[in-house]
Amino acid sequence: MLRYLLPVLAFSALLSCGNSGTGGPAPERSDVELRAHADSLAHAYLIIDGHVDLPYRLKVNNFRLEREMLGIPIETDEGDFDYVRAVEGGLDAPFMSIYIPSRLQDEPGQAPLLADSLIEMVKGIAAAHPDKFRIALSPDDLERNFREGVMSLPLGMENGAPIEDQLARVQDYHAKGIRYITLTHATDNLISDSSYDTLNTHGGLSSFGEEVVREMNRVGIMVDVSHISDSAFWDVMEVTDVPVIASHSSVRYFTPDFQRNMSDEMIERLGENDGVIQINFGSTFLDGALRERQDSLREVLSAQLVDAGMEYTDDAAQSLVDSFEQANPTLYSDVEMVADHIDRVVELAGIDHVGLGSDFDGVGDSLPTGLKDVADYPNLIYTLLKRGYSDEDIRKICSDNVLRVWRAVETASSARG
Repeated sequence: MLRYLLPVLAFSALLSCGNSGTGGPAPERSDVELRAHADSLAHAYLIIDGHVDLPYRLKVNNFRLEREMLGIPIETDEGDFDYVRAVEGGLDAPFMSIYIPSRLQDEPGQAPLLADSLIEMVKGIAAAHPDKFRIALSPDDLERNFREGVMSLPLGMENGAPIEDQLARVQDYHAKGIRYITLTHATDNLISDSSYDTLNTHGGLSSFGEEVVREMNRVGIMVDVSHISDSAFWDVMEVTDVPVIASHSSVRYFTPDFQRNMSDEMIERLGENDGVIQINFGSTFLDGALRERQDSLREVLSAQLVDAGMEYTDDAAQSLVDSFEQANPTLYSDVEMVADHIDRVVELAGIDHVGLGSDFDGVGDSLPTGLKDVADYPNLIYTLLKRGYSDEDIRKICSDNVLRVWRAVETASSARG
């Protein structure tokens, strides 16, 4: 019942605070009032997060749908996501990442097996807790679940490797509930070159990848351009006839040597496509200086391990790794830097083309100060309000922009028959 009442109570609080998105000047608010307003918006507006890696985290922790294990996604000290913290932060629709490691691409049949097991896991969580979670297959599902106080679990596949060389599987995965596919991940696959790989196998999309993009357009699966190479991005822009998303990417302007993020030119083109970039919260996605330092530290640690005749994964190496990490503590970015990335996208493409794609449970111990888990979305909203974003701007960032793309993909698919 509390979850059901939250949107209503928050909307009442929003009205009492005033709405800076109505065209008039925003009233002056104290810091306490501004934080209260940010929290009210987080609960009054539907919040979509484009990428949460909960399923794979549970998989590697041997999650089982048995009575003693059912509490894991409800309340836990582990990881970045659980239901209790998500409700606190106002999160309504975390896209559950069906993550497929690139190593499985070389083992025929293994990628689809893992994909199916993760899809069934998420569906099992929803079935076990119908008062808290529902699988969502459409924007209408998200909005209905929000009104009814139930958290939506839409599904996105990170890495198109489970398609293998079978184009018909695109429609199969749509039938299983997948609503976006990240074309590749850490290495080139049969569909696309990866931003992390140097082989440039296809020079962008493969010819098969072009067919995959067209088939995704046809069946109504959003194309996710996160992780793909620059050449592949430009190929997608030539092939797709509907808007696309970058489900968990940030802005290369702040990380010049990090090809995984999107360049200014790509963000501008994404805007022309009417697409959305959903900002990744990982510190190394946010701050190039931090990334350089961490890369340097990794090289030093690797050298020490080589000198000791060990590999990172060796049990005997753990004490050396622990000592090194204690002597060289991880540095973090902060919520202000996430807002900087949003600012940059708005400057380049406009307010209609930016959203949230945290990569919670996927970026390890690198989350920025102020955005450490799913309870912290109000901190980002507060930061944006301080910078002059209107309530309507916040609503677009939280969900409206992604809902627009998703509906456009659905509409185009329906028109094809």
